[in-house]
Parts: sequence; structure tokens; C-alpha cells
Amino acid sequence: MQKLSSTARPLLLAAALASSFLVAGTVFARDVVVRTETGNVKVTEFATGLDTPWSIAFLPDGRLLVTERPGRLRVVGTDGSLSEPIAGVPAVHARGQGGLLDVVLSPSYAEDGVIVFSYAEPTSRGGRTAVARARLDLERMELQDVRRIFAQNEDPSGNQHWGSRLVFAPDGTLFVTLGDRGGARDRAPALDSHIGKVVRIALDGSVPPDNPFIGRTGVLPEIWSYGHRNIQGAALHPETGELWTHEHGPQGGDELNRTRAGLNYGWPEVTYGREYVTGRKIGEGSSRADVEPPVLQWTPSIAPAGMAFYTGDVFPQWKGNVLVGALKYQLVARLVLDGNAVRHEERMLTELGRRIRDVRQGPDGHVWLLDETEGRVLRLDPAQ
Repeated sequence: MQKLSSTARPLLLAAALASSFLVAGTVFARDVVVRTETGNVKVTEFATGLDTPWSIAFLPDGRLLVTERPGRLRVVGTDGSLSEPIAGVPAVHARGQGGLLDVVLSPSYAEDGVIVFSYAEPTSRGGRTAVARARLDLERMELQDVRRIFAQNEDPSGNQHWGSRLVFAPDGTLFVTLGDRGGARDRAPALDSHIGKVVRIALDGSVPPDNPFIGRTGVLPEIWSYGHRNIQGAALHPETGELWTHEHGPQGGDELNRTRAGLNYGWPEVTYGREYVTGRKIGEGSSRADVEPPVLQWTPSIAPAGMAFYTGDVFPQWKGNVLVGALKYQLVARLVLDGNAVRHEERMLTELGRRIRDVRQGPDGHVWLLDETEGRVLRLDPAQ
């Protein structure tokens, strides 16, 4: 495990294109240019007017799907225009950190138009993280044949820590990240609970026969890994196909993990984080023989959100890097890997002063961001 210095900072802001940049904390016009260690980067305001956007997915025709946490799914046109909300989205528990969350296209989307999305499903106690599949009809702008394929088996009260990233594995199975819901953190190590887990299911909701806990009495067979706090970033390593995730720590101790089958990631017994308010140590320490250590931990916490391995040609200097958005520190962290270790971190785009909720590489190799603060879709391009 590696901890990088919290003093790592990007270089200073370069001149904005056509003097369009205003100081951090104000809205900027369409394009700005910032300096990074690998050259200038242009930040383009591609779409505006979203309400707490959470996730981006790329449609084959160049348009985007974007979720809004209050419960709306919209199409963003190639010109940046926003559609009306798509009909047919189930009711969501849009309180606190809950609502409509991740969205991905199924591997068979080109044939059947199926998408998958996660959301905070309302229950009598409040809500639980759930996943549904549906057919997206772009002519009628509606979801059809909506079917829930997974829901947490517990619905503790409270409105925090829903997790909720979705990643399709190369074999077509689906990883779902599930938070500890805040007050239920002691259930994160329990193998009869979905609290604080990553689960792996098939697109019809069934359990793959090679999951790590198949056949174990008293253990939920869909569990892939356990001991997580609140995973809000997940992506497959482009070379190994391995699932990597990052999760929020409490006061410190955000983690980047190789999230492997059957392993315990420690929360809340083993963590670098400390209690809010009191600052007291949580659990028994930061390491234990039966707990998988993080690849990287951030203290103080950056509040990571969204994650992508960069494999495109638009930014050749970033190939193989991990890009991580951050809410609290309002940045994009570029992590340079050496095998499975992080050897360098650059903190980019701090000048924008915006909470970066999602980070994606588009099919064209551009990097796309969701600015939660101002409700915008941003695109990154090299600048001359």
C-alpha cells in the first residue's frame, strides 16, 4: 500500500481561451485552459442545466445518457442539448445521497437496447440500493420492460452511503457496489448481508456459478468482496480485466483497491480513517493479516467519485493512468501506475472549484466529467 503526499498540486492556471475564465467559485464560459504536468488541457462546457448529475453513459450515435439524482434520466444531444426526462424510471428515494445513481449500457445494447441502472429504492424504512434493467426506446423517450434484478436484503434507516457503481465484467456478468448505509457499518464484514459489499450477478439477476462463496452455508452467494464503506468509483483494469474500485473513508482513509474475489477489505475493523467530530481511531488499526491492503489511501480524504482507466489516443501521455474525480477537494487525480502500485499522483483541475462526480473515457478517447456543483457535462481536450 502507498500513501502519496497531500501536498501534491497541479501547476498554475494558464490563460483562458478568449478570456472566458472567471475566478474559481464563479461560472466560467464555454472553454478554459489549465496547465497539467503533461501539457495544457482545454475544459469545454458541453452541456448545462442538469440537477445533481451522477453518471454518464455513451450511446452508439454519439449522444450521452445522464442520470440526475432526483430521479431523472436524460439524453444529451451531440450539440449539448438536454432532452426532457425519459419516462418510465421507477420511483426513487431522493433524499440525502440517495436517488437515481449509475447507468450503463448492457453488452447486448446494440441488439436489444437494454440498459442497467442503480437507484435508492423506497421502502417502508427509507430505502435500499437496487438495480434494474430496461429497454431504452429513444423514439418514444421511455423505458420499457423495466425489471428489478437486484436489491439489498437490508434497508437500514438513513440516507447515506448507497455505493452504486455498475461495471460489466468481460464475461457479461455485472459487478454492483453497495455502501454501508452509514449507521449499519458493523454489517459490512457480515456475509449474510449486502451491506458494504460488492456483488456479482448475471443480467437476469441470477448468481454466476463461479462466485467465490457459492455453496457456503449462511453466506449470500452473490457476494464478491466485503468489508467496504462506500464505493463510488469502479472500473476494469484494461490489461488484466480485474475490477478496481475506490471508496470513501470517514475522516481520512479513502482507498483505491484491487477488488478481488472473496477478499475482506476491512471496514470498519481495519481502516486508516478516524471518527468525525472526535477524531478517534476506528477499529483496531490500519492492517491485519486477513485484510487486503489498499493500493493507495488518501489522508486527508479527497472524497473520490467516478473512475476510469485511460486507454485512448487523445491524451497519449495518460495511457494506462487511472483518473479519479473528487468531491471534497474538487479535482481530478491522475494516478500513474507501476504494475499494481501507484508511483505518482497529479492533482488536476483544482482551479475549477467544482465537485467532480463522474469521470469517463468516451469512445472517441476524450475524457468526460460531471460537474455536480453546476450541473454540467465537461469534456477535456488537449490545448495548443
